[in-house]
Amino acid sequence: MKRLTLLTLIVTAFAAQFACAQSDWRSGIAWEEPPIVTPGKTDVDPPSDAIVLFDGKNLDAWDKQQWIINDDGSMTVKPGSGGIKTKQKFGSVQLHIEFATPEKVEGSGQGRGNSGVFLMDHYEVQVLDSYDNVTYFDGQCAGIYKQRAPMVNVCRKPGEWQSYDIIFTRPVLKIEDGKVVEVIRPAYITVIHNGVLVVMNHEIEGDTFYHIPPHYVAHGEKEPISLQDHGNPMKFRNIWLREIPDTNEKPPRTREPYYADAK
Repeated sequence: MKRLTLLTLIVTAFAAQFACAQSDWRSGIAWEEPPIVTPGKTDVDPPSDAIVLFDGKNLDAWDKQQWIINDDGSMTVKPGSGGIKTKQKFGSVQLHIEFATPEKVEGSGQGRGNSGVFLMDHYEVQVLDSYDNVTYFDGQCAGIYKQRAPMVNVCRKPGEWQSYDIIFTRPVLKIEDGKVVEVIRPAYITVIHNGVLVVMNHEIEGDTFYHIPPHYVAHGEKEPISLQDHGNPMKFRNIWLREIPDTNEKPPRTREPYYADAK
């Protein structure tokens, strides 16, 4: 038994030495060093590189001040006052936002707890009380309005807080004389609702119209984030975003890809 143990140790040591002598494989891509970002204390708190749009204290980041700030750090839509937009404009973003539909249920379908989160003021992620409330599926909560239904319905009960985490890549449009003449790259969107993936890398077909088919309308490379007033006293809180690169291009390689060496 002792001899076998000693032999095992010798073989293990030799294998370790042989492994250390091998050089690891590198991609050859000249990556820049990733910057250090401190995450929030919880998954819903803003990280250190986030732009905070609403933290319960004021509406300074928004173009209108009519919506109501509540003692619990949320804001409530003042029906009839109109939607609100961020003063700052954005392109591709990671957006976190929390909302609650009215606890007192009134109306049905699209008339119940309706609002919307608009990326670039053009592309709507629907907000709706879709808990035991049937409507057309591409108009229910977490859908890309009139374009894509969510994969699953994970709505909480009326009055309970819910969250969206949205990854949005802006479109690249060729514009001439104020009109889109070519969609060089469409917009893409991923939506996580209450921690559940419900829309994955959906290719947006254009503006999320109610009455006509979607198509792209000319707009800038950066536009505001907007929240809709649809006549319901919706509540929002803890809104922040991170600006993200809107391209997947890689840095140049210093060598050919590994598969190019295969014969």
